[in-house]
Amino acid sequence: MLTKLEKMILASIQGDIPITERPYLEMAEQLGISEDTFLEKLKELCDRGVIRRFGATIRHQKTGFKANAMVAWKVDEKRIIEVGKKMASFKQVSHCYRRNPNSDWPYNLYTMVHARDEESCRETARKMSEATSVDTYTLLFSREELKKTSMRYFTQDDKK
Repeated sequence: MLTKLEKMILASIQGDIPITERPYLEMAEQLGISEDTFLEKLKELCDRGVIRRFGATIRHQKTGFKANAMVAWKVDEKRIIEVGKKMASFKQVSHCYRRNPNSDWPYNLYTMVHARDEESCRETARKMSEATSVDTYTLLFSREELKKTSMRYFTQDDKK
């Protein structure tokens, strides 16, 4: 069970975090609590496993990365962890997931590769293939962003 304050704190960290010297102070002040209380509650939520990861999203198009491709890989299940870790170590990779394949789609590992152009995405995939000895893969290039939002579990209006 979450307290009203915990829900309010969770709601406050789901959106953009202020780009200031002390963003948590600003967020705490909006909730009418001290920065220390805000940080203490955040730590408690992490310790309890309510918050499992805290990350930032960079709008890659604004940083000069014009191309991205989801690379779907067919990896021997016995090597999935080893290969996944190796592929995730590439700086051009922002996401790496294992998923269940099916009879029509044999791919079980997915990486999101970002680069300045499509040829650079292809080159990164080729290097990843070479580094892992996985040669069955396909690149799915993004053509249009239709939606990109973070999940919102609570809003500032949640009172329960």
